[in-house]
Amino acid sequence: MPDILLHLLPHVVSSLLYAAMGVHFWQTRWRESGRSSVTLPMQGWERGVLLGALVIQGFGLYEGLFSAGGMRFSFSFAMSLMLWLAVLIYWLESFRSRMDGLQPMVLPLAALGALSPALFPQLRVVAHAGAWGFQLHFLTAMLAYSLFTLSALHAIFMGFAERKLHQREITRSLASLPPILTMEALLFRMITIAFCLLTLALISGVMFSEAIFGKAMALDHKTLFAFASWGIFAALLIGRRVYGWRGRVALRWTLAGFLVLLLAYMGSRFVAEVLLHRY
Repeated sequence: MPDILLHLLPHVVSSLLYAAMGVHFWQTRWRESGRSSVTLPMQGWERGVLLGALVIQGFGLYEGLFSAGGMRFSFSFAMSLMLWLAVLIYWLESFRSRMDGLQPMVLPLAALGALSPALFPQLRVVAHAGAWGFQLHFLTAMLAYSLFTLSALHAIFMGFAERKLHQREITRSLASLPPILTMEALLFRMITIAFCLLTLALISGVMFSEAIFGKAMALDHKTLFAFASWGIFAALLIGRRVYGWRGRVALRWTLAGFLVLLLAYMGSRFVAEVLLHRY
């Protein structure tokens, strides 16, 4: 088997596993049937398959990013890594709260994210990857992006659940979701942690930019979008604390902040690498 196929295999296999489990959770948690709307909690074998997909995808990411010596990165690997971290955090959270009803939307996105390095395999070498300041900045930024990704998914599901409750329509998909208050508490817990990580990423970027790259941080569109997103989430947390924001107001602020943050890196890299073919 050619080397290129061996490198692509973990991405394809993990994507198929995510897709298959997404279909499984839709059929067992969301699909309406003549049975009771009460659904079973996540089973041990389901967690095992998801863990296997995470391990396989993680291996593929590590091979792609570090196998050639140094560090390489791209838009497709950024999206795959973000969703891998989001699914991992989600998988860990499932041991605390009943989260299986969220799987039918999370896993299809994870399948697309896992497959993206196979569709867009181009990578660029990352300079200064050995500097600890850069590593701190990279790690905190990716963890923040992943938590905000999961927060946005939760916000969408909270809006879905609230609309169903207002319509007094009890379906299997609604019954499989955690209670609204549980979802809301989890949402703001993730946003708070992600906000702290994003703050650290921005501070480390400013502090180590001149030391690593020999120049102060440039005020380009990526930096401006990142700081704009930070401001939106800061306003959301203050509004939650001072004015008790919740429900649709909180969900709109969450999605707005996430979309702006997404444009900070993912949008710029997509345009540069996929549309303009600049690596």
